[in-house]
Amino acid sequence: MPDEDIRLQLLEHWLDQQLPALFAARGWGNVPAGTLTPASSDASFRRYFRWQGDGRSLILMDAPPPQEDCRPFVKVAERLAEAAVNVPQVLAADLERGFLLLSDLGRQTYLDVIDGQNADQLFDDAVQALLAFQQLPMDAPLPSYDDALLRRELQLFPEWYVQRHLGVALDAAQQAAWQRICTLLIDSALAQPKVLVHRDFMPRNLMLSTPNPGVLDFQDAVYGPVTYDITCLFKDAFLSWPEARVRDWLAGYWQQAGAAGIAVQAELDEFLRASDLMGVQRHLKVIGIFARICHRDGKPRYLDDVPRFFAYIEAVLARRPELAELAQLFASLPRVAAVPA
Repeated sequence: MPDEDIRLQLLEHWLDQQLPALFAARGWGNVPAGTLTPASSDASFRRYFRWQGDGRSLILMDAPPPQEDCRPFVKVAERLAEAAVNVPQVLAADLERGFLLLSDLGRQTYLDVIDGQNADQLFDDAVQALLAFQQLPMDAPLPSYDDALLRRELQLFPEWYVQRHLGVALDAAQQAAWQRICTLLIDSALAQPKVLVHRDFMPRNLMLSTPNPGVLDFQDAVYGPVTYDITCLFKDAFLSWPEARVRDWLAGYWQQAGAAGIAVQAELDEFLRASDLMGVQRHLKVIGIFARICHRDGKPRYLDDVPRFFAYIEAVLARRPELAELAQLFASLPRVAAVPA
């Protein structure tokens, strides 16, 4: 029997043990017969299932050790809840085995429903949630988005996309240029004001919920650059928006953040430049991750969205001459610069 099927049996047995106490504590009466169906999966080893019975709905997370660790999820969920952000409530946990029983924030993600007509309202709700947790004091024991982490992320691009996916080995001059590019991007990130950073604050991880949005997939939160999450929100892995509209949204966030007392850059142009460079760092990382998911984990569909990230980067290259070396590096690589409009 596959390991994941064994884990599903263990998860179902654990759920059967948890439900009576949960129903009794909540005054929900007797536990009804229920069904367990897949809710979603992501690019990690985590799986999610939805339990439904007698009109009630709960979410089960299966996060198999040693590949995954539930503890950061629980810790960050508590932290975000302090800011009144709508996150899943942890109803029961077996941290050693990687099982969590969670409240259900709904079935529709932003990615499922967002379009040109409702984007302003949905994004405004998302920005309010972001502003709420960016105002939290940075006194919880979370990691920092430091030089080492930023550099490790950037290295995914040459290691997994250039070398593994394209089959290209960078020569000495290209390696030197790459290191200078990394230093520029990292220095920009480290110079920014710091806040709590979700690290994947995008429509796929925001649920249409009450209050809106429900926020998921926050277990990798760190303290880091103020532009990271807002850039992630508008320059998404799975859908793109016109450049002018993104700039307006970014400007709106910058004004609201300043009014809320969040440490953002003093001038809008400075903020937009920091957002551009932060986005390039993230997009290079994600291209590397998607190539790794393809070649290491056997999930090639993620590569379908790689052209979107090159398009984001090339839009920045066109207005940021300080990134000329990155443009030259792209031009020297096969099949990289050819991005669909």
